[in-house]
Amino acid sequence: MSPSDAPDPRTEIREFLVSRRARLSPERAGVTLYGGRRRVPGLRREEVAMLAGVSTDYYVRLEKGNVTGVSDDVLNAIASALQLDEAERLHLFNLARAARPGRTVGPKTARRRSVAPRESLQWMLDAITGGPAIVVNTRQDLAAANALGRAFYSPVIEAAAESGQTPNFARFAFLEERSHDFYPNWDGAANVAVAQLRMAAGQDPTNTEISNLVGELATRSEEFRQRWAAHNVRLHQAGFKQFRHPVAGFMEVAYNTIELPADPGHAMTVYTAQPGSPAADALQILASWAATQTGPSGGGSVRTPRREEGP
Repeated sequence: MSPSDAPDPRTEIREFLVSRRARLSPERAGVTLYGGRRRVPGLRREEVAMLAGVSTDYYVRLEKGNVTGVSDDVLNAIASALQLDEAERLHLFNLARAARPGRTVGPKTARRRSVAPRESLQWMLDAITGGPAIVVNTRQDLAAANALGRAFYSPVIEAAAESGQTPNFARFAFLEERSHDFYPNWDGAANVAVAQLRMAAGQDPTNTEISNLVGELATRSEEFRQRWAAHNVRLHQAGFKQFRHPVAGFMEVAYNTIELPADPGHAMTVYTAQPGSPAADALQILASWAATQTGPSGGGSVRTPRREEGP
């Protein structure tokens, strides 16, 4: 994939459905097996069609990316037959919407994707003092952070400063060796980064900023290419993450993420630790260290520059 290539939604639908079909065994799907050697590791097309209540020809046409006239009810039936989770079901609907004729994104819409979040959003982040708080866009750029957030993600910010780029979590994970120290479970962090990027690409396939990043990472990282080919997706809402910070050491913190409707394409994540836990102590150490810092990971904003819109 070259950096400027936008994915074809029809190809994405085909490869996504094939990958989901291949991973679902007949036993798990409740399909009765009869004699004969199976040539596919998962379900056959006719078995998916049977489970979804559509004809085999109809499903084959859909798996080829032809979604013209396909209703939401049929997509839901396919999703249920393949036992898709919430993120996968949403991804299928996003791909189907993008593949339907007449879907276009005007140049003004494309430009607005790059606009940084509002200045007042930075004020809100700065008012959060008990935990790291960050704003990230759909291509995983670190767009804004409070003081503790900048200290928390100082390895990401410093790596970006050295290369003269905007801090980006996917680029850090796959192109920076130091990410293996920062993420104790590097494989898990790498899988999440790709799954979220794949989700964003399906939601907005004409976003050249996302496709350029995917092209860059696919060109430079075999680890990224392998994960991208798996077509896995996930939502980033809440849970726990582990980090090994160069100053504060190991910590396991909770995260909660909310979308920002007033800043389309941006979401805010706040990290917190259980009171009295080692992670809470680590965040206190990090806060004390942050108060002494200046430069890329200390004071100041990490927001991407606001770009002016064209006429």
